[in-house]
Amino acid sequence: MKYKILLVILWSVTIEAFAVEPRDTLSRQLDEVIVTGRKSTADIIPVQTLSGEELHRLNSNSVADALRYFSGVQVKDYGGVGGIKTVNIRSMGTNHTGVVYDGVELGNAQNGQIDLGQFSLDNMEALSLYNGQKSEILQPAKDFGSAGTIYMRTRTPVFNDGEYYHARATIRTGSFDLLNPSALVELKLSQRVSASLSTEWVNSSGRYKFRYRRVNPAGELAYDTTAVRENGDINATRIELNVHGAVQSGSWNFKAYNYNSERGVPGAIVNNVWRRGERLWDTNSFVQGRYTGYFGKFTTLNNLKYAFYRTHYVNNDDKQVKIDNLYRQKEVYFSSANEYSVNEYWDISGSYDFMWNTLDADVYDFVKPDRVSQYLSVATALDFNRVKLQASAMGTFIHDRIKGQQAPEDKHIFTPAVFVNGYPLRNKDFSIRMFYKHSFRMPTFNDLYYADMGNSKLSPERVTQYNIGLVYDHNSNRVISNARLSADVYYNRVKDKIVAYPKGQQFRWTMLNLGLVDIRGIDLTGLLTLNPYKDLYFTLRGQYTFQRAIDVTNPADNYYRDQIPYIPRHSGAAVANAQWRGWGLNYSWIYVGERYNQQENIRYNYTQPWYTSDLSLSKDFQLGRVGLRGLIEVNNLLSQDYDVILNYPMPKRNYRFTITVEI
Repeated sequence: MKYKILLVILWSVTIEAFAVEPRDTLSRQLDEVIVTGRKSTADIIPVQTLSGEELHRLNSNSVADALRYFSGVQVKDYGGVGGIKTVNIRSMGTNHTGVVYDGVELGNAQNGQIDLGQFSLDNMEALSLYNGQKSEILQPAKDFGSAGTIYMRTRTPVFNDGEYYHARATIRTGSFDLLNPSALVELKLSQRVSASLSTEWVNSSGRYKFRYRRVNPAGELAYDTTAVRENGDINATRIELNVHGAVQSGSWNFKAYNYNSERGVPGAIVNNVWRRGERLWDTNSFVQGRYTGYFGKFTTLNNLKYAFYRTHYVNNDDKQVKIDNLYRQKEVYFSSANEYSVNEYWDISGSYDFMWNTLDADVYDFVKPDRVSQYLSVATALDFNRVKLQASAMGTFIHDRIKGQQAPEDKHIFTPAVFVNGYPLRNKDFSIRMFYKHSFRMPTFNDLYYADMGNSKLSPERVTQYNIGLVYDHNSNRVISNARLSADVYYNRVKDKIVAYPKGQQFRWTMLNLGLVDIRGIDLTGLLTLNPYKDLYFTLRGQYTFQRAIDVTNPADNYYRDQIPYIPRHSGAAVANAQWRGWGLNYSWIYVGERYNQQENIRYNYTQPWYTSDLSLSKDFQLGRVGLRGLIEVNNLLSQDYDVILNYPMPKRNYRFTITVEI
């Protein structure tokens, strides 16, 4: 194995020496984008951001891994490199979380869940999480509708004088037979047009040892064994093309994206079944265009997108019904957002979105649902220096058509929101923010129409959110260069909440309404940046979340006022980083408290708390115009045994080695 790793590293250095940009230049460009991208209204709405070098220092394979370091976030992870990963914000459910990729929201009408494990950090410039909505009124109407939104922004080429290309190549290897090469090429096509091409391949056997230990309700040891996780392999490719251009009155960009994967679905470890026969093939492709125009006091933002998703699911388990199904989704999306600046204090906007979704499958008597969604929003923003206000209202109009059955009635929903931010102190280091928002989401095609798991009687979910928070943010040129503390108290009320439970097979779910869920929580975050010596920097980041998310539907239910499944009362994370003369040491810690895996909070359904520690060491080298970086990572340093989802054991201690070359 040592010789294989050495050969891979030598091959990487040879190939990559022709391909990238010096590390110090890359860092300078990223920092510049972050600073100039901040708007005066950025603090109106609670936001958490990871960007630049801080984002890439985390021991994370994908976007989902990085989001664990945000407060109020629950990540459902089914284990391994290829395990499906979805995100839930403040216990409101995955379907209330919007995911926006370079300005356009990702969609999945089939199940409403975006697998964030499919998105790599290799070409990612920044990740942001907004509770409520983004602090800009110039945005697509659909963006006003989510209860919380994740914004992913890829790297935009920036060229210094005399530069016409940048290139970067990376190769990772490590535990689970991981082989993960990636490459990025950026070209300056003209003074106004640039392009970038990013590619990646991930291959892993997904085999890892785990300890399986269970205690019966009486507290006695039922069994304790060590086994190897099977059928968790993945073979995936990603290719992404971006073209950026500037015109006299604005800017435009074009994106083409394709992700292909074949993976095993390892399934739950139950009844002494250690291997499953489930396989999943995914093809996710889309093209999108975006134009922003500036005409005096008027600004227009227009998006156009076409997406095609293909999912092939096979189950060859001997003890289950044989399944071989192919699902195909199509999506057409158009958005036009327009903003007018009345004066220096007051802006107004109006947006219209149109979306068409269809789903087809080679399943007998499939209803082939077809959905037309229209969104109309108006918003206003007032900025009086020490007091900032933002308000919006969105109308949602949804029409479903299905084959051979009566479709649900059309939906016409009105959802308002109000945000306020104030600075009581003269230096603006301290601010108070609060918001109220109402949001709505239709059940997905899976929720409604699938014969063996759908429930056509499901009611749409409606969410009401309240939030009040305090922020202290201080910057200086002294030893403590930046100190930021924030505390948000929130109350969410979800009516007719839809919850999905695994139903033996990971790809299949049981859908049901919980009725009424009462969610109360506290998010605490802290960031401290120290520069005690010229070349020595320390960064400390921490977050803590308390959530009481209880079912208050019916006092006659056994689970009345019990915590809803998989929501911990306490969770948190901490990151400590040190940088000195090209060396980087990073330590990350994540904690998730006790939970219950079913509706009743009884001993039989109890799921133990877990925590993990990750450690990484990096070194940057500069050889003329060629920049080199070596990275060694140790994940789950203490080799903890834990499940994020019951009966889906996670890997014990594992390693990853990375070499990056830039020119």
